[in-house]
Amino acid sequence: MVDMNRMDTKRRAQAVRCLIEGCSINSTVRMTGVAKHTVLKLLVDLGSACAEFLDETMRDLPCERIQVDEIWQFVYAKQKNVKPKHFDDGGFAGDVWTWVAIDADTKQ
Repeated sequence: MVDMNRMDTKRRAQAVRCLIEGCSINSTVRMTGVAKHTVLKLLVDLGSACAEFLDETMRDLPCERIQVDEIWQFVYAKQKNVKPKHFDDGGFAGDVWTWVAIDADTKQ
C-alpha cells in the first residue's frame, strides 16, 4: 500500500536543494509547494541522517594538523540582555558557541 502522505523522492530532493542553498523555510515552502510542517520534518530527518553518517565515517581519522575556529551567535537575546523570564517555558536564550575543526591537509 502506498502512503499518500509521503513525499516522492523528486519533491524531497527539491526541498533539500532549496535548504542547502540557504533558502529560508518559508521560501522553500513557496517554491516547492510542500507544507511548512513537512519541510520542518524533512529538515529533522535530514539532520538525523547526516549525524548518523558522520558518526559512522568520521572516526579514528589520521589527522596531523587541525585548524579550529569558533562561531558566536545568540539565541533570542545577547547574554547581557537575558532575563529569567526567557527560561519560563524551559527554553534557552543567550550566547551560543559552536567550534569547528578541519584537517588542514585533507580538508576533512
